[in-house]
Amino acid sequence: MADPIRWARYRWQRLISTEGREGSRPSNSSNKCHQSSKAIGKHRIVIPCLGHFKEEYEKVSKLYMSNKIRTTKYTLLNFLPRNLFEQFHRVANLYFLFLVVLNWVPLVEAFQKEITMLPLVAVLTIIAVKDGLEDYSKYKMDKQINNLLTKVYSRKEKKYIDECWKNVNVGDFIRLSRNEIIPADMVLLYSSDLDGICYIETASLDGETNLKQRQVVRGYSEQVSEIDPEKFSSRIECESPNNDLGRFRGFVEHSNKDRVGLSKENLLLRGCTVRNTEAVVGIVVYAGHETKAMLNNSGPHYKRSKLERKVNTDILWCVLLLILMCLTGAIGHGIWLSRYSEIPFFTIPEPDGKLIPPTLAAFNVFWTMIILLQVLIPISLYVSIEIVKLGQIYLIQNDIDFYHEKTDSTIQCRALNIAEDLGQIQYIFSDKTGTLTENKMVFRRCSIAGQEYCHEENAKRLESYQEMDSEDEDSADHQCGSSMHMSKWQGQDCRAVNEPLNRKSLNLLPASHSALGREDGAGGAPPSGHVAFSSPIETDVIPDTQLLKKFSQISSHSCDQSEASSKLSLETMYITDFFLALAICNTVVVSVPSQPRQKMRLSSLGRMPIKSLEEIRQMFQRLSVRRLSSSPLPSVKESLSESPSSFVSKLSVFRMKMASPALDEAAQRAAELHNMDSPENSQVPQELGLGSLTFQLLHILPFDSVRKRMSVVVRHPVSNEVVVYTKGADSVMMDLLRTASEDTNNSEMEQKKIKERTQKHLDDYARRGLRTLCIAKKAMSDAEYAEWLNHHFLAETSIDNREELLLESAIRLETRLTLLGATGIEDRLQEGVPDTIQALRKAGIKIWMLTGDKRETAVNIAYACKLLEPDDRIFTLKSQSKDACALMMSKILEGIQKNTSKKQPGQKLGNASATVSTQSPGFSAGLVIDGRTLEHVLHDSLQNIFLELTEKCRAVVCCRATPLQKSVLVRLVRSKLKAMTLAIGDGANDVSMIQVADTGVGILGQEGMQAVMASDFAVCQFRHLKKLLLVHGHWCYTRLTNMVLYFFYKNVAYVNILFWYQFFCGFSGTSMTDYWILILFNLLFTSVPPIVYGVLDKDVSAEVLLQLPQLYMMSQKSLAYLPSTFWITLVDAFYQSIVCFFVPYFTYYGSDIDILSFGNPVNTAALFIILFHLLIECKSVTWIHTAVVVGSILFYFVFTLAFGATCKTHNPSSNPYWIMEQHMTDPVFYLVCLLTTCVALLPRYLLRVLQGTLFPSPVLRAKHLDRLTPEEQREAIKRWRDDCVVNCRVELHATSRSSSSVTGAVSEESIASVLPTSKTPL
Repeated sequence: MADPIRWARYRWQRLISTEGREGSRPSNSSNKCHQSSKAIGKHRIVIPCLGHFKEEYEKVSKLYMSNKIRTTKYTLLNFLPRNLFEQFHRVANLYFLFLVVLNWVPLVEAFQKEITMLPLVAVLTIIAVKDGLEDYSKYKMDKQINNLLTKVYSRKEKKYIDECWKNVNVGDFIRLSRNEIIPADMVLLYSSDLDGICYIETASLDGETNLKQRQVVRGYSEQVSEIDPEKFSSRIECESPNNDLGRFRGFVEHSNKDRVGLSKENLLLRGCTVRNTEAVVGIVVYAGHETKAMLNNSGPHYKRSKLERKVNTDILWCVLLLILMCLTGAIGHGIWLSRYSEIPFFTIPEPDGKLIPPTLAAFNVFWTMIILLQVLIPISLYVSIEIVKLGQIYLIQNDIDFYHEKTDSTIQCRALNIAEDLGQIQYIFSDKTGTLTENKMVFRRCSIAGQEYCHEENAKRLESYQEMDSEDEDSADHQCGSSMHMSKWQGQDCRAVNEPLNRKSLNLLPASHSALGREDGAGGAPPSGHVAFSSPIETDVIPDTQLLKKFSQISSHSCDQSEASSKLSLETMYITDFFLALAICNTVVVSVPSQPRQKMRLSSLGRMPIKSLEEIRQMFQRLSVRRLSSSPLPSVKESLSESPSSFVSKLSVFRMKMASPALDEAAQRAAELHNMDSPENSQVPQELGLGSLTFQLLHILPFDSVRKRMSVVVRHPVSNEVVVYTKGADSVMMDLLRTASEDTNNSEMEQKKIKERTQKHLDDYARRGLRTLCIAKKAMSDAEYAEWLNHHFLAETSIDNREELLLESAIRLETRLTLLGATGIEDRLQEGVPDTIQALRKAGIKIWMLTGDKRETAVNIAYACKLLEPDDRIFTLKSQSKDACALMMSKILEGIQKNTSKKQPGQKLGNASATVSTQSPGFSAGLVIDGRTLEHVLHDSLQNIFLELTEKCRAVVCCRATPLQKSVLVRLVRSKLKAMTLAIGDGANDVSMIQVADTGVGILGQEGMQAVMASDFAVCQFRHLKKLLLVHGHWCYTRLTNMVLYFFYKNVAYVNILFWYQFFCGFSGTSMTDYWILILFNLLFTSVPPIVYGVLDKDVSAEVLLQLPQLYMMSQKSLAYLPSTFWITLVDAFYQSIVCFFVPYFTYYGSDIDILSFGNPVNTAALFIILFHLLIECKSVTWIHTAVVVGSILFYFVFTLAFGATCKTHNPSSNPYWIMEQHMTDPVFYLVCLLTTCVALLPRYLLRVLQGTLFPSPVLRAKHLDRLTPEEQREAIKRWRDDCVVNCRVELHATSRSSSSVTGAVSEESIASVLPTSKTPL
């Protein structure tokens, strides 16, 4: 171990002696240091196709794919067989293929062979054409992409030449310019940016339009000229291709065996766009289908809705019914043949003269009946469901109420097949930040060295702005270092300034800056759309007077620069370090308004309102900004001294999701804007008489959800010591503070007091609903840093287990910290959140809030959004062990049992038949649980008691929850309770629970597009969830269920007409209707009306559904599609088929009418019955419904008339010639159709009439409200709500553990029991 430490110390000496270089991140390492981290497993070796690697390259390159891509599924040769093979994976297609083959068997033939093939050929052809067109569009896109041009280095011509993307190979050198698309995954070896940075836009991968930074590999960024591929003598070893966009592990091995670690910061991904960088050069490591973008292109995710699973079950019942009917026909045919004592005259012997025995004849008839009654299995149902879902999605996406003007966006329906699940949601799991809140941080308070600075003046100003809304906000908030926007800098060349800022200079505002600030020099923000915040409430911060006074004292101590640090008090040192940490512990990308894609990196950014600038004018008298030797952005040419107003307008608020410090006045002064010579140098102006301080940036340890903190390692320019500045969540930061005395005897006691006082302030901030962030530091000796650096190096250059090693290295550094202070930031609720939560809860939906914030903050927000009510009894579940957690949950359950047993003595907790909440009126409970306790709760032995406890609580708040815990909770409720779940979030940390839930909803918020791209639906605001569920969810479910039930009714009713005829034809499997009309009856004549019914039917208006959320429970409990409803529908279909057959039968009984002449009135009456049945079931008959029904009837008559007039010799055994024409002149035909239709539909019509008058359902009563005048409607709704409060003072459970297992336990009466008891609301 001595050699690595000796090397690390030697390297450290080089680092501290070389200023302005990137040596602080070592580019080479000893080969011995890496012997222990020798790559194991299957890795990829990338060799350049140049120089002495030529032979090895030709050998290795054969193992890797080229850059040519093909996303098509078919070719001209395999299209037909492969498409048919895929289509016959569907069971329904296989079933009808079996019927087609069966009909070709002469013994069981029921129809003409061509007729049986018609439905299957039609379906297969339509789907094949659709698939072919889709695949052809992919082919054209692939061809266009493969033929794009890029600059590839040619070893023959010794220069970069234009080459098609498809000809790029692993090991090629690629040169890209600004705004070019990256053709393959490549390691960045050169950037025209002097700091070795390349900016890329990843919108094609993750949907985010903000720019990302990528860094040239260490050791190559110091080049002053472009890299020469001919001189590249290194090889790259990296991990095998994978689809993880956030990970890349590998190293560059030079010819001297030194290695340099590679990470995702060095990788440019295919499909991204180079922005803001004139030229970059990289070497290809993954090409074609091995790139991360292509490996992530797995196609759309598919979810099966709950209704679809029910439909599949009911189709199985139809299959059993079909088999039963066919068995009946087979047995009947055998019995019928057995009754003939002699050979029947219609029996044709076999060629050998033998007769078919009745048993074999019955077996043949069984299969004939299968063919005849095939319509019982609705092949068109699946196609119709898909069409209806597309129509419903179209209506949702075109709802104007979902449009959000500020973001100019509307709802996105990314999943097309689960719209009906929106009407059955029982649990909602919601993130807090960015989902319930705006995720726009406004600075409120801070605590430094145990002293709180409450910023009262700033608080008063914020109160005055409460009614103001910013009109345009397009910023992206990120955790601990992310991209943000800033105003453009204009003017002359930047030069050093030492003159003080005076009143006169404050009013110098050139005309060129009129677009950036107010002309009176009051310092407004740049126009909205270009900055992070566009309202003064979000940008202006009035400093605390006490803090301002202390800064004046700091300035008074700055006379003697050399002794400044020794004269400052301990509190002054804390204040200085506090704002230094806020200024330095950031990584920010800046956007220029006139050039939105121009972005640059600055180590620190601040924002200071000119409104309060004069109050602290003296603090800037010694400010100096040295001349910059280089600038990452050539357009930055403005002198900071010539226009102090524009100087102030350049400042920007640093914002992030995790308690972002929207800095107060002094913090913004410390975080003043500067450029730097390199990313390793961070320049911060100081008011200690030292001018501008340049901090050497040694390391950045970015934020992650495990550590919950971010750190930077810098070399302090004054003390010349290595300092670690850390900021993060107090739940982890407080455990990292030092406990032993290091500097003085009083330091331990002082630090303990500061920790205690700061903790009190943090708790107070949390109770106020503020988001908190702790700031700490740590000073290290050179020896300590060298030792840590060695271990960190080993982690950086490791391929296997790199993440674990880097995490361990970061944890090793972030220990024994000194607490500096904390900040309190306000994240306001979104508009309409409390009303939305109240409405969803009235709808019977249980809402859980899952957040990573402190308990006090989470509870405060829960009260603010009315998730918890003031009279709720809150149970806090917090324990350190599993046994203690189990005991605590048992005691809480006992407490709830005592309260509920007082009013409901006979009811048991978790009762299977309980629909209403087990809590007694006047008692409601809420559960609060933290992340550490969740670890115990999620153990297998405690899951059941935990779920039982949550069922008794009206709301659950989980704080300090990790993304993994969120997804586990959702999966637990979904699997154990069999409940329909919805997860909603806005950030990458919500992706896992969004994907696990039945329905995932993403918020188009401030945190990028990861949640949206993983979701099924994307909305702009949480309040949009109200209409999405209560209105569209209710409509989609009721429409689709009614259409599905109608399809089953239609097919069973029509098939049974054929079945009744078998009793009069010896169960021979013949039909009294022509086969063409029989097949086309479901395919054409009655197919369009149910589709229109499923898309446009509306049982209750949107206004009433929003005002009466209780109606949602009708769809939530699946009352429209209970098993009893399905069987009642089939019984009604049997009755109507009996009427439809026997009324014409007895009418023509004893006449000499032929078979087809008897079947024509039966078929026509069936058409009227089926279509008018649909009109009875329609809740809102529009002109579209009427037009479709009338059109279907006219089409039927036109077709049968034309068919009868032209098909003279179509089927000699039963000729349909001129049959419809003869019936059209016969009055008996009209009478039969009229009488049959009335008798068949009379019971259902009477049932609907009685149901609407004597015992109306809540939906029918609500429908009456639409017929009232607005004043009468408001009064009726008010009475309705009053009745709801009287009948049930507590809300319904969204689900119960037993209601999911006992499907029929929930009835419409149980739902109606908590709704108004009056029969009509009038």
